[in-house]
Amino acid sequence: MDPPSVLIVDDEPMVRDVLARYLERDGFRVRTADDGQAALDLVAAASPDLVVLDLMLPTVDGLEVLRRLRERGDVPVVLLTAKGDEIDRIVGLELGADDYVAKPFSPREVAARVRAVLRRGRADRAGTDRPDVATFGDLEIDRARREARRDGRPLKLTRKEFELLDFLTSQPGRTFTRTELLEEVWDFAWDGDSSTVTVHVRRLREKIERDPSAPTRLVTVWGVGYRFEP
Repeated sequence: MDPPSVLIVDDEPMVRDVLARYLERDGFRVRTADDGQAALDLVAAASPDLVVLDLMLPTVDGLEVLRRLRERGDVPVVLLTAKGDEIDRIVGLELGADDYVAKPFSPREVAARVRAVLRRGRADRAGTDRPDVATFGDLEIDRARREARRDGRPLKLTRKEFELLDFLTSQPGRTFTRTELLEEVWDFAWDGDSSTVTVHVRRLREKIERDPSAPTRLVTVWGVGYRFEP
């Protein structure tokens, strides 16, 4: 599965460069545009998964870009707004923006907002497509009851253990980095310490694996992260 693609639209080269490098480091495919018309052209040509959109743009301003994007479809949009532009921010949200970040901002905050918006979109789609109970051999994940069972017997999972298992089993076979798991399951940006993920994976293995020392379901992809093998 290809990583998500993000289009960054801002007329300040430094902003584009910093955000692009930060999002690429987090695994996103990134394209950039420096004005509103170029942004609309790139959306039409490349269909990004999300647009980071500055409101103050030449040729076509950000609100007009957002208006046209909403006429075309429902690509998620995160607005970049000046600190005092409350009216534009409100108008942007009313036009259908998914979130906003006020300048000056931290690139980490923008990356976290991007992941959160994409996560909500996946959750909305998964909520209609995924069954309440998913079965993988002797392991059952009951999303409605928020319960996992092995051989028909409930497993004693903490809330985060269940959420981690539910997330990994939602996309069997896909490898997730520890950074992605922190942001998807714990909903916060990576600060350099991924020990929380490591500990929860170890605890989950003790509960879902026949032999936790030689896991066959929750496997490690060395140098990358973890994946669930169905």
